[in-house]
Amino acid sequence: MTTGTHPAQRGTRQATLPVGILGTGSCLPSRIITNDEVGAPAGVDDAWIHSRTGIRARRWAKPDEATSDLAAAAGRAALEDAGVRGSELSLVVVATSTPDSPQPPTASAVADGVGAGLGAAAFDVNAVCSGFVFALTTAERMLRDAGGYALVVGADIYSRILDPHDRRTAILFGDGAGAVVLGPSAAARPLSARLAGFGADRDLIQVPAGGSRLPASADTLRDGQHYFTMNGRAVREFVAGRVAPAIRAFLRDHAVDPADIDHFVPHQANGRMLQDLAARVGVPADRMRTTVETYGNTGSASIPVTLDAAARRGEARPGDRVLMAGFGGGMAMGLALLTL
Repeated sequence: MTTGTHPAQRGTRQATLPVGILGTGSCLPSRIITNDEVGAPAGVDDAWIHSRTGIRARRWAKPDEATSDLAAAAGRAALEDAGVRGSELSLVVVATSTPDSPQPPTASAVADGVGAGLGAAAFDVNAVCSGFVFALTTAERMLRDAGGYALVVGADIYSRILDPHDRRTAILFGDGAGAVVLGPSAAARPLSARLAGFGADRDLIQVPAGGSRLPASADTLRDGQHYFTMNGRAVREFVAGRVAPAIRAFLRDHAVDPADIDHFVPHQANGRMLQDLAARVGVPADRMRTTVETYGNTGSASIPVTLDAAARRGEARPGDRVLMAGFGGGMAMGLALLTL
């Protein structure tokens, strides 16, 4: 999806052009997990899972694969699509809530893995499933000021933090990574974004143990407090009651009719939830892009993975208007409106 300046035409002051998406990429693990496989320990079957989530399968990482491995592979694919070398990057931002380790940032490993120069800044963003929109917005603002090229990745391996017996969560999540390259683009328009947080609701989605408030111990391991937990009913109410009205207001503030959106790319939380969200927002059903049926909920990877899938199918073309909507733990919400 290369829409920017060809490498041979790049000037010394790239920030004079708007910042746009020059290329996309993704990486999904090769291991396919069926509904029957993930449902058996949770006491549910394929029909039960599909009827409630729209999910048919998901991908899980192999034991020797870490978040940075998927993220770097997605990043290399995006760089190739953009026609940009890793050594040209001035910034690498990775959105993840399942980092390789607490320290160093996963972005450091990704920067090394894509061949970024030693001077490239690299850092992580954790806004859970909204993380990619937060990272994209941050990187775009930085490039507006300084110019250059940025790699923005959303990557998560949720299979490592799921309680296999919890049917509220174990059936939903897959692993994956999606990436975009940002840089000067004559075709782009400045990205418009709205980032929001609802901290009073932060306990709706959480991994209770393993941090400074509740450090790892024999007791936390025994009690399963390192597993991902979610109040599914309350999350659905959050999406219907807060996210949908916020998207409508966001579009109204930018004088954009929902019918004029070419691609609505929401966080792939749950297929049934997404159908309801599109209806509440007023975006035509055929404009919503999804990968949830095949890949499940891939956390911060879900938006860039879905955007890349649309681009690879030839659906997303230069000049198209894209609406991204991330929402999830925090509780956090990130909305972005951009032109490819």
